[in-house]
Amino acid sequence: MKALVIHRFGDPGVLALEDVPAPVTQAGEVRVRVSAVVVARTKDVATRAGRPPFASQVPGFPHILGTEHAGVVDEVGSGVDPGLLGRRVAVSAVLSCGDCRACHAHREEACSTFSLVGVQRQGSYAQYCTVPVANVQVLPDDVGFVEAAAMAANGPVARAQLEAGAVGPDSTVLVVGAAGALGSTVASLAAFRGAKVIGVDRLAAKPGCLDALPLAMALDGDSPDLPELISAAGGDWGIDCVVDNLGLPALWDAYRDSLADMGRIIVSGAISHEATPMRLLPFYLRSQSLIGVRTGNRTQMEAFWKDVAAGFRLPEAMVRSTPWESAPHVHRSVENGTSLGQAVLVVSE
Repeated sequence: MKALVIHRFGDPGVLALEDVPAPVTQAGEVRVRVSAVVVARTKDVATRAGRPPFASQVPGFPHILGTEHAGVVDEVGSGVDPGLLGRRVAVSAVLSCGDCRACHAHREEACSTFSLVGVQRQGSYAQYCTVPVANVQVLPDDVGFVEAAAMAANGPVARAQLEAGAVGPDSTVLVVGAAGALGSTVASLAAFRGAKVIGVDRLAAKPGCLDALPLAMALDGDSPDLPELISAAGGDWGIDCVVDNLGLPALWDAYRDSLADMGRIIVSGAISHEATPMRLLPFYLRSQSLIGVRTGNRTQMEAFWKDVAAGFRLPEAMVRSTPWESAPHVHRSVENGTSLGQAVLVVSE
């Protein structure tokens, strides 16, 4: 088969399209003929560059990146229902042991041996990829492979964030970095749940980047008046939930004082390694919470695909597909922050 392979960490030029042996399906696994695969900022781009948190966990070279993807099941291992053959599926990259305390609590995202397709094992920047059968979700007929890959990558964690933030129809939600892959999914899903959604991104630097999202308000993250704008958007009560996947101290300072009583700040990433000053006093005086969400677990994955069955879809403008031969260019755009929404590679025959 063909696959995008790296033989060392480095710039996007290390990605090379090569002939490699097709993976062999093991017991309890399926093999997927990959049609679309996401390009993830941390799991793919940072790992390819040799940066934390996942690069040190790559088992060796040559290595095939690629996490969440979508395609058609073309082979099943022993113990797997043969009725899956030929089915169109979306694939989660999360791997868990099933036996530790976290897994028994249905918190697979906290598994003691948590790992990912495309990081600790060979991934889906390839024509074929093998995964545990529990990782596949049969798709509705009206969901294409590109959108399915994007939703598999961001839907379950977006749902986990909104659940942790207790977001419902009466909630006001601030999404930091709303033009990004995860941010745009969170904003769209929060609106689908009936919440009032305020998006923050670099509007002057990326004109129109939030236009496709179902927002009540779009704010420029570079505005010197951002704290006042967020405060006004939150009204007398304040912001019920902040979803912050950037972890930038300047943005923390901008929204922190607008968090409502009982408000929750949800974090699932940090592009900055700079320390964020934090005063603990408001957390207990105002019954506020700071919650880290690593990713979606299997319960949240199932719940998200029920949202899809109920009609949830991503805005078309927030899913960008490119032939996989352009993978180095896509990596560069994700790395430098010019990519909008979720970047997806389309795998050729």
